[in-house]
Amino acid sequence: MEIPAMVRQQRRFFQTGATRTLEFRLSQLDKLSAVLHKFEPRLLNALQLDLRKSPFQGYATELGLVHAELRHARKHLCRWAAPSRRKTPWFAAPSSGCVQCEPLGVALIMGPWNYPVSLVLTPLVSAIAAGNCVVLKPSELAPHTAETIAAMAADAFPNDYISVVTGGPDVAELLLRERFDKIFFTGSTRIGRLAMAAAARHLTPVTLELGGKCPAIVCADAAIELAARRIAWGKFMNAGQTCVAPDFVLVERGVARAFLGALERSLREFYGENPAMSPDYGRIVNKHHFERLVGYLRDGKVACGGVHAASELYIAPTVLTDVSPDSAVMQEEIFGPILPVLEFGELDEAIAAVKDRPTPLALYVFTRSRQTETRVIDEIRSGGVCVNDVVMHIVGFDLPFGGLGDSGMGAYHGRAGFDAFSHQRSIMRRGTWFDAPVRYPPARMSLDWLKRAMRFLLID
Repeated sequence: MEIPAMVRQQRRFFQTGATRTLEFRLSQLDKLSAVLHKFEPRLLNALQLDLRKSPFQGYATELGLVHAELRHARKHLCRWAAPSRRKTPWFAAPSSGCVQCEPLGVALIMGPWNYPVSLVLTPLVSAIAAGNCVVLKPSELAPHTAETIAAMAADAFPNDYISVVTGGPDVAELLLRERFDKIFFTGSTRIGRLAMAAAARHLTPVTLELGGKCPAIVCADAAIELAARRIAWGKFMNAGQTCVAPDFVLVERGVARAFLGALERSLREFYGENPAMSPDYGRIVNKHHFERLVGYLRDGKVACGGVHAASELYIAPTVLTDVSPDSAVMQEEIFGPILPVLEFGELDEAIAAVKDRPTPLALYVFTRSRQTETRVIDEIRSGGVCVNDVVMHIVGFDLPFGGLGDSGMGAYHGRAGFDAFSHQRSIMRRGTWFDAPVRYPPARMSLDWLKRAMRFLLID
């Protein structure tokens, strides 16, 4: 079906009101859960083909998270959707007020290639829970996964409710010409700007989950072995192709050597002497990104790793030292298994180095000092913060996940995801037995009396 006709079909279905009932939404969440179980072997195989993700990694970082989001939405949907009572001004008595969450309409969800299951289906859970129709656009750079998601959707849902459109940038451009009621985009900052510009033509609200160079600051009082292990895990998971992975490390000079040694030990523990043979270590998504990443290896001294093979799109977990802050590897989001480690003397120096850069999606600080932790959080802006760990702040439901500035806008997960696809509609109901004449012309008081009255009448 052509894209304009598909969007029109979804809009007609939405306008029937079928998606608004809680019974419908709950049944669709159950369908998504069932089809996700049904297609689990195909999805895990697709992730292996697209990104060399092991079944363990595929479930832990993709399918398992979607199942958890489904269970959470199923459990809490009735409470999220219930109207919430609000105060009304007493001079409007008799009256009552409430806020009712209503679906936005037809939503477009555009997903990335690095987590091509979870970053497409998790926002889909939120959109279904909020009562929307949805067009999904998986990334063409993970083609096996995109095809499997399309087959899943066709198996579980009618096309006028949930549709999947596959293809490259030309297809994405055609989609963005259409009028949607919500656009949810996950990907690069560059493409996010294009999506937002397209949305502006129709005044469509957007949620943008972008990227950025997420810094990790390791202070001298940190638990160095633990910090190195956690940073190595978060950085090299999915071969570094994670939007909230630590992009570079600023380590206090006095513990830099110990930190580098701990980092190297952690990598051997995780992936062995030859990470190319490890079932837990992935590959770069395509040749273009492989060549871009290999170019970064010239921007510093290789402290460990550096081995690469174009035939397998393989780059070993690599740590760079002696890196200039002005080098290319420090100017662009790396999005790969290369970790620059820079030293700093005083905390002021580290804070200034991060503040000079665009706002990151995540900020990581390792310290035992609450004073240091508070200062870093207060002085450095970021989408989210994790203290003494990395990545873990995005797992769960009660901490909204989203960016700020160049790293995005809006948030999701749990209730925040439901809200992202909902309109908070204010409703006031007035009684009819009393109608104060003072509101109607002609004016019955002086301006001075009006000012005094409004200070009194509008008090909370």
